[in-house]
Formats: sequence, C-alpha cells, structure tokens
Amino acid sequence: VQLQASGGGLVQPGGSLRLSCAASGTTFTLGAMAWYRQGPGNERELVATITSGGNIKYVDSVKGRFTISRNNAKNTVYLDMNSLKPEDTDVYYCAAARRPSPSMLAIQRAHHYDYWGQGTQVTVSS
Repeated sequence: VQLQASGGGLVQPGGSLRLSCAASGTTFTLGAMAWYRQGPGNERELVATITSGGNIKYVDSVKGRFTISRNNAKNTVYLDMNSLKPEDTDVYYCAAARRPSPSMLAIQRAHHYDYWGQGTQVTVSS
C-alpha cells in the first residue's frame, strides 16, 4: 500500500488549503486514516484522525479550523484547513492503518499506523 499526499503550499495567514491523501495498492477499506505534522527538531504531532466509521479526533490547536474527512470507496483522506496561522507551518504527513481501529485512544498513537505518505509542506506566511 502506498499513500500519496498532495495539496500543500504557501498561503497567507487566515487563508485555506486542502490536503488530500490517496491510498493505492489495496482492495480493502483501510482502518483509521490520519494527518500528522512535524517541524524541524520537533516530534511528529497528530493533527486529526478518522476511523472508517467516521469517528474523529482533533488536536486542540486545530479544533474549529481544520476538518478531516474520508472517502472509504477511494481510500482517500482529506484535511480542509481554514483560518491558517503561521504556527501551522510544518510538513504534513498522512498515515493509514491496515487493521480496524481498536479504540479512539489507540488511533492517536503513531505506532498504530502501518503506512505513511511522503509529506507535503504547508507554509503560512505573509
């Protein structure tokens, strides 16, 4: 299974971007799909995750601004980012799990995910 992320770029503060991540090489519906972000010298941070049934968890710093969604038939996950701030600048990675989600707590841990995309840069700057 390969994950291909797209949609990053440069945007001004207050602007919007939509990230997409499509999985290929599988015929079954993946488990939880998530977005993480990581800056230089920082640990990878969970941004949002969504189960195949639509249960969602966001990190507090993006609640009300970001929306995660997915298309199970296409094994694709999206991240709509609005009201972007300079502190949202990072490399964003998508991730997917092969197995069903055992709990909402488990899918918030990076080691739950089996597949990772290549990362897409998001820069918020005037």
